Amino acid sequence: MFSPGSPSLKITSPFNLNSTFSGLNEISISFFKTSVNNLLSLMAFIVCAIIFFLIFSIKRMSIMIIKEIEKGILHLSRNDNRIATLIKKNRKCNLHPHNDYFISLLGSIIQQQLSIKAADSIYGRFLDLTGKNPTPEIVLNLQNIQLRNCGLSNSKVKYVKDLSSKVINKEISLVNLDEKDEDEIITELTRVKGIGVWTVHMFLIFTLGRLNVLPTGDLGIKKSIKLNYNLRKMPTEKKVYDIARRNKWEPYCSIASWYLWASLDEKN
Repeated sequence: MFSPGSPSLKITSPFNLNSTFSGLNEISISFFKTSVNNLLSLMAFIVCAIIFFLIFSIKRMSIMIIKEIEKGILHLSRNDNRIATLIKKNRKCNLHPHNDYFISLLGSIIQQQLSIKAADSIYGRFLDLTGKNPTPEIVLNLQNIQLRNCGLSNSKVKYVKDLSSKVINKEISLVNLDEKDEDEIITELTRVKGIGVWTVHMFLIFTLGRLNVLPTGDLGIKKSIKLNYNLRKMPTEKKVYDIARRNKWEPYCSIASWYLWASLDEKN
């Protein structure tokens, strides 16, 4: 029994709670850091895998297109003497499909009905204004006067904004366009003001890399056919189609068109 004056009894616990909690905190922090590092490593691996897959897919697609173009050149050379002559005179047809669909359509709208020099100048100023990577949101938020100062006409200002608005509001879809057929793509894209069949034909050839597109309404194609096929007057769209059918351009109408355009560049 202890009297009031006796020294107090000090009980020592076999466990130091502060030390225990400190140890647990260190373990938790260490575990958290390890988990974060593992997660970051996994994310880095996934990103690298995606990049590798995309590069592999693009290279594979490019190789496939190159091989198909070679087959097309051989096919056209055997079936159309005039195209065969153009093939010998010009460099090899090259098409470089890509998936920047929105930017490609913007470029098509902006460069319509302009000389190459003027089109390149205006489009360059437009890219400078939008930071080289225009998105629908960026374009829609621009003031009309900003676009006009780049050199766009009032109508083209409306067209690029209509395209941007329809993409944002999902009135048109640019997703998986490469999986759709020509008619479906024409129907989808011509909902946009300023995009007609000609624009879609250019998109099909130069963005999607479709090899059997015949832009019968293209002025350059008509001029080239008139010159190279010794016609007295500019051919109608029906005449262009008839020449393509008679000379068996299918399934490589895009390649034939490419060489017809190239022959005009050579003459100019």
